[in-house]
Amino acid sequence: MKEKNLPLDYQHNSLEDLTEKANRIIESLENENNLSNSVDSYQELLKLNNLIEKKFQKNLKFISEKTNNKIKEIVKK
Repeated sequence: MKEKNLPLDYQHNSLEDLTEKANRIIESLENENNLSNSVDSYQELLKLNNLIEKKFQKNLKFISEKTNNKIKEIVKK
C-alpha cells in the first residue's frame, strides 16, 4: 500500500490530523454491523496507518538529527 494511493490532502496533514481521521474510521468500523460494507474503510485505514508510520519515522529522524547537532555544539564548548 503506497501513500500515493491516498488523497493528496492526506499528504500534507499533520500526524495529529491523520491520527484523528484513523480514529474516526476505527469508530465507524466498530459500529458497523455488516462487515461487507466496511472493506473500503478498512483499506483506507491500512493506508492511513502506513502514512502515519512514515511521517512518524520522518519526524523521529529530524528530531534525532536536531538533538545530535545540539549535543555536538554543547560538547564543542
